[in-house]
Amino acid sequence: MTEKESILSPIPGYRKSAALPGFEHINRYWDKTREVWGAKILPGQYYVTIQEELIVTVLGSCVAACVRDSRLGVGGMNHFMLPTSSHEARLKFGSVAERYGNFAMEHMINDILKNGGRREFLEVKVFGGGKILAQMTDIGQRNIDFIRQYLRTEAMKVLSEDLGDVFPRKVVYVPASGKAYVKRLRSLNNDTVVERERSYMSQLATEPVQGDVELF
Repeated sequence: MTEKESILSPIPGYRKSAALPGFEHINRYWDKTREVWGAKILPGQYYVTIQEELIVTVLGSCVAACVRDSRLGVGGMNHFMLPTSSHEARLKFGSVAERYGNFAMEHMINDILKNGGRREFLEVKVFGGGKILAQMTDIGQRNIDFIRQYLRTEAMKVLSEDLGDVFPRKVVYVPASGKAYVKRLRSLNNDTVVERERSYMSQLATEPVQGDVELF
């Protein structure tokens, strides 16, 4: 495939827009159903866009926060999980695990603000936290507790949520319009989701916790 062919969509004359700086590594694809470019994010990733495109992820125990500036339509989605801890019962907002959650939220929010968003116009939709890893502690509930407390602490406007229960979810978010589509994958063989989250949890266990991030 030539460089010219790689930036063209299946519709003649419809050119693929460039991702924002820092997001070139995210997998982007042509959505045939909606005839728009999309970005697929995995656990530990986030994506911010100023374009008319969608963001897609599949969640199990993880949580995704969809955040956008309601005036400009600049926004993004993240996909994160708190690291496990032997001191889970004593974890509080600001602990090691929650600092990781702060990092996941604040880096995405900072990128939205860098691209013209204003904090007073941000709106949020949150999804995920299903209990799909039956043999483990309820990490999904911990993720839910974290994101709800984070949003209360930061006084962010929450428009909707679909959290908890025992099934994975496919989430499609369109920052330009603020629309979010959720499919509960009740009949899906979710081995792929489980293995992906197990791998992510192992990664969190061996990586150093990120430092504090200040919002501007």
